[in-house]
Formats: sequence, C-alpha cells, structure tokens
Amino acid sequence: MPMTTANKLTLLRILLIPVFLVLMYMTFPAHRLVALGVYILACLTDYLDGYIARHYHQVSNFGKFADPLADKCLVMAALCIFVAEGSLAAWILAVVLLREFAVSGLRMVAVEEGRVIAAAWSGKIKTASTMVCICLILFGVPGWLNTVCQWVILVTTVYSGVEYFWKNKDVFSEKK
Repeated sequence: MPMTTANKLTLLRILLIPVFLVLMYMTFPAHRLVALGVYILACLTDYLDGYIARHYHQVSNFGKFADPLADKCLVMAALCIFVAEGSLAAWILAVVLLREFAVSGLRMVAVEEGRVIAAAWSGKIKTASTMVCICLILFGVPGWLNTVCQWVILVTTVYSGVEYFWKNKDVFSEKK
C-alpha cells in the first residue's frame, strides 16, 4: 500500500471515528462541541483526500477501497448515536444501511462483469448533504430543523440509490 498523502488523510479519517464516538458518549456538553469539531475535521479530510488523489495522481487501490469505507463508517457512527439518543428515527438509519448494502452489492455484481460503477453525482451530493446535516444535528439545531435534516438524509439517500440501480439496470441482464 503506497502511503501517499491522500491515503494518510483517509487513515486519519478512520482514526478520528473512535475519537468522535468516545467524545459523543461523554456527558459534558463541551464534549459534544469537541465531537462536532472532530467530525468536521473528518469530513474535511474526505474532501481533501479526494482532491489530492485526483490532482496529484495519488489514486490507489487502497484509496478506492478505504475512502468510501471510511465515509460510510463515519456517517453510520454518527447516525447510530443519533438513533440511540433519540434524535434520528431508526427507520431512516435502516433505509440508509439498505441503500449502502444494495449499492455495494450492485458494484460487486458489476465487477464480476468487468465493469466499474463510479460514484455518481447524486451519491456525492448524498454524502455531502448527509455530512452537513449530521453537523447541524451535532450542533443542536431546533426540532424542526432536525426533522428537515432527517428528510434531507432520507430523500438524498433514496434518490441516489434509485439512480444507481436505474442507470445500471443492465448489470442484472441475463443476456451476455
């Protein structure tokens, strides 16, 4: 595994996840703001590692695997905590998990056919809007804005999942 700058940033994001979780489980209000800072830093590494990988030709197989995994782990960690504390409906987390597993499965089937399904813009918008909504919920927005954030997460998740399957429906075609 080449230890490029982009890969180091991805590893940093992975290492920030347990730090975020520990801070979220501490009961002092100041810890939540520190957790928000850690979460924002982790989100920034997501943007930065992608930028560096593309612009400085540091794209690697490790990065292709670890970057989306780190994103999913970071987002799922926050969403699971929100469900546990009652600030996110559990069924929304279930929809998010279903979409992630389904798209990953679609990609695995496509790989067997020699195809690569790249990240779609709707998937990037889903990730970015989800990360922003998580930051807002962490910040402690009023109930109505929390509800808006939940709906944004839900709608972008469902839309991007449907788009992946619609644009790649031929992956399931039996005609070869």
